[in-house]
Amino acid sequence: MKMQVCLVLVLVVTLAVVNAQVPHWGSCPEPSTQPNFNFKQFMGRWFEITKLPAQFEKGRCIETNFTLKFDGTARVVGSEILNGKVKRIEGTAVVEDQKNPAKLGISFSYVLPYTPYWILSTDYVNSAVVYSCTDILRIFHVDFAWILGRSRSLPAATVDRAKEIFIKNNIDVSWMITSKQEGCEKHLENLDAGAYL
Repeated sequence: MKMQVCLVLVLVVTLAVVNAQVPHWGSCPEPSTQPNFNFKQFMGRWFEITKLPAQFEKGRCIETNFTLKFDGTARVVGSEILNGKVKRIEGTAVVEDQKNPAKLGISFSYVLPYTPYWILSTDYVNSAVVYSCTDILRIFHVDFAWILGRSRSLPAATVDRAKEIFIKNNIDVSWMITSKQEGCEKHLENLDAGAYL
């Protein structure tokens, strides 16, 4: 009976995840992260250029702003335009592994644990390659990957180099899609920016 209950639970979780993301068999990969990562230099505004599809990101003009706090953590504000409105969500980023400061954790809730947010590569001033992964009972995993820019677009060569970093770390980028960042500033000027997710 216990085995049947476990199988049903696995099936329910699997269906929920499959509906939201692209699952992969096996546990999460362990990619190399940015050496000598500087948390303070990473602060500021980042625009989403390319990503693996994510159920929690349905809008356009997606960006994330990191602000360093006195306690050494960072305030994280993510925003997107969805159905003609600006939606925002606020959370906290922390360095989870002091020996590897590029392994950040982000949480948007006081009751939820920190989600991995690993900086695989960044030059701090132009682009960043970010990865996150969640194991489901070590049977399969769901991953997220983003190529971020300090501006709303990046040269194709920069995007290609970022994808190569994922590929070298055994991260499948074949499902990556380009984020919509056109006409954002003009649209944002005409919207009520007070709505929060």
